[in-house]
Order: sequence, then C-alpha cells, then structure tokens
Amino acid sequence: MRAVDIGLFEHLFEELIDEVAGRASLLAITKDDEPIAELAPFAPVRQSLWGAHKGQIEILGDIVAPVDVEWDADR
Repeated sequence: MRAVDIGLFEHLFEELIDEVAGRASLLAITKDDEPIAELAPFAPVRQSLWGAHKGQIEILGDIVAPVDVEWDADR
C-alpha cells in the first residue's frame, strides 16, 4: 500500500483518485507520518443475497431422495 502525506494529497487529489481507481489499490493518507485515512476503489455492494453464489455451487446428487443406509431415529 502506498502512503502519501495529506499536504501532497491536497495538491494531487485528482491524480491520486485516478491512480487508485485505475490500479484498484489502496492509498494511505498520513499526517505527521501517522496514517489517518485510507482511500480505496469503489466496490459495489450486492443488494440481495438471492443469487449471490450463482455459478459457484454445484449439487452432485439428489438431495431429497432416501439414502441407501437403514438407520434408527430413536437412537
């Protein structure tokens, strides 16, 4: 992560914003060599969890059919 002093950040604001957005990297903003803020590229948030894992989960068998093994539920 790159760090830049707040004074330099004020002067190069637009260029630094473009740099962070273009490289998708973080930028630490410092004051007296202490980090005070972090600039990150925008990441849209999903509105709904419905379909969030589409294409990532695979069902390998019938999940509602009876199993081949006999078992006793009272045990």
